[in-house]
Amino acid sequence: MSEFRRIVMSSFLMLLLHFPAADVKRYSRIVRVGDKVTLPCYNVTHDQEKCERTTWTFSDSRSSVTLFEYGKIHKEAKANSDRLRVKQKCSLVIKNVTEENAGRYDCQQYNKSQHKQGSGSYVYLSVVTMTEHQDNNEVTLRCSLMTRGNCTLAVKWLLQGQDVDKDHREIKTSQSSCSASVTFQTSPFSYTPRSKLFTCEVTDENTRKVHLFPFSPQSSGWWWWIIVVIVAVAALTIITVAVIRRKRTQGNETQTDNMANPEDGAFYASISYTRKSSRAHLHDDDEDAVTYSTVRAPSSSSAASADPSLLYATVNKPRKKPM
Repeated sequence: MSEFRRIVMSSFLMLLLHFPAADVKRYSRIVRVGDKVTLPCYNVTHDQEKCERTTWTFSDSRSSVTLFEYGKIHKEAKANSDRLRVKQKCSLVIKNVTEENAGRYDCQQYNKSQHKQGSGSYVYLSVVTMTEHQDNNEVTLRCSLMTRGNCTLAVKWLLQGQDVDKDHREIKTSQSSCSASVTFQTSPFSYTPRSKLFTCEVTDENTRKVHLFPFSPQSSGWWWWIIVVIVAVAALTIITVAVIRRKRTQGNETQTDNMANPEDGAFYASISYTRKSSRAHLHDDDEDAVTYSTVRAPSSSSAASADPSLLYATVNKPRKKPM
């Protein structure tokens, strides 16, 4: 009897293991930093106008966050609301993917009574990052994956679509968990773009699906534009200040062209003024030329400044010769 029970229990457990969650759909997506990705939702009910009975949650090794609920982006995800959107069939769209987006995304359906409808679906999102480091004539490219939990992805570098020979004299490769690097001398490959030479190959060990990512260094995104704007504003400010100073200097030079400061401390200024005459009996080219001159001694004391003999002024107006 005990043997029969053991056989029955073993058969039951085998059935459970064979059909652990028949209605749960598991997906995986692998994208690189900066890409846009669409995550599907399974068993979506068709009587929803704005996916108001669909929720999207995100979880990684640190925390869990609700992204979408009641037909709108949840307040917990407001910081990334400009990069998140729910589209047709309640799929979740993430723009400008970052390493922090790697993790598990769960989509759950609810009925009108707000009870779970089915077991939903989930997507594992992995993010590829590429870096380049150059030390003199030696360059190292690294391709790494950010994922949730244990890494089940194999990463390696390809040279023009082929595996790199382990005995290659000019190229050395190394691999570790969810990461691979390739080191080479720049001289032999200086005339060929790296994007045409090296490709990062990522293989999902569960589905055996292969993903290829031609090399290109990660763009700095909006940070690059911030740096450009800062540099442009700084350059414009420097140019503006330089122009203003130059104009002031030129103005001061013009103003002091006729100024003198002799050794005895007297100040001399001369101003010449030419005015065209408007009188009818003069020709059009007749002019009145006037010269004003002033000499003043420095006011070293109140008595000296009050002495009229220390002040001198003259006005010269040459007479026109009769025609």
